[in-house]
Amino acid sequence: MEQAMTAGHGTLEARNLAVGHGTRALLRQVNLLVRPGGLTALLGPNGVGKSTLLRTLAGLLPPMAGQVLADGRNMHAMTAAERARHIAVVLTGRPPVGMLDVETLVGLGRQPWTDRWGRRRAADRQAVERALERAGAEALRHRLLDTCSDGECQKALIARALAQDTPVLLLDEPTAFLDLPNRAAIVRMLRDVARKEGKAVLFSTHDLQIALDLCDRLVLLRAGADPWQGAPGEAMASGRLAEVFEGSGVVIDPRSGTHRFVP
Repeated sequence: MEQAMTAGHGTLEARNLAVGHGTRALLRQVNLLVRPGGLTALLGPNGVGKSTLLRTLAGLLPPMAGQVLADGRNMHAMTAAERARHIAVVLTGRPPVGMLDVETLVGLGRQPWTDRWGRRRAADRQAVERALERAGAEALRHRLLDTCSDGECQKALIARALAQDTPVLLLDEPTAFLDLPNRAAIVRMLRDVARKEGKAVLFSTHDLQIALDLCDRLVLLRAGADPWQGAPGEAMASGRLAEVFEGSGVVIDPRSGTHRFVP
């Protein structure tokens, strides 16, 4: 675990953060730094608080304690418009806008950058085209969302976030409804966005192998323990990964770097 954290442009930082619902805290004393230029996966068992943490980091839920800082600024003190220029978010579930077509939905990602009348410039149209291409959603552009499968909707939502073109990108299980080749393709694309464009990208996932193979860093969540952050190889070799999934029916061997399911 890194001892010193230094924020800079395009960083997202949590300081002594507690997250939860009502008076029930799911996670306490969360200290993490998501840096630009790398892809970070958020791993942990169901119910540990991954989605709640992501929503709090995005400014969608108030923290129970502590702070979320975007480039050193308090995320929860920003206006909605300011947050939309810092962070793009992809949440799980189908969007409640079934009468829109995919291209129109992706175009909504440009709203933080358009004028008060929502007029789009050539740069906005180019951003939408590029986002559709990256997310593998070009063939879906004229489809109404209510005719799209869950996986197709997921690609459209990812494209909308890419079109928003923010320094930080947060995604809650972005590959949940996709088959294996598409899951790998989306994560590779997110890694390229992070590395080539210097963005900070954090996503939650239950796909352990994709996180180990394709991500630069992992954040591990375990009930009753402080979050751990580090490289995938370190997470495996140190036994931290095995601790997170202890008792879950998945056996992780730090020595061989392999995992298997209990019969």
